[in-house]
Amino acid sequence: MPHVFRSTGGRPSRLRLNSDGRRHPVENVLSVVTLACGLIAFVSAFFPGAHAIGAWLGTVGFVGGFYSQYVSATTAERSLNIVGIVASFVGVAFGIYHGGFYP
Repeated sequence: MPHVFRSTGGRPSRLRLNSDGRRHPVENVLSVVTLACGLIAFVSAFFPGAHAIGAWLGTVGFVGGFYSQYVSATTAERSLNIVGIVASFVGVAFGIYHGGFYP
């Protein structure tokens, strides 16, 4: 198995949302926005005073994530969508628990 230890000589790998070689600008933006909304909602779940932010961004991330999942074209986009949807759900659940949509 000497081929296992040899370097491939290629560029280092990095995260690519367009793994099929075609551009998907709308799908990429939707995936990143879903992830951002989910992460912000998830972080705000730890602060009871930020329940309105968590509830609203969680709802936007959850609904937008499902649409983004519907139109996604690559596996990398779908992976970001799932992480964003789950984080959004947790954020909206804790946001509602801590006080709901309005301050």
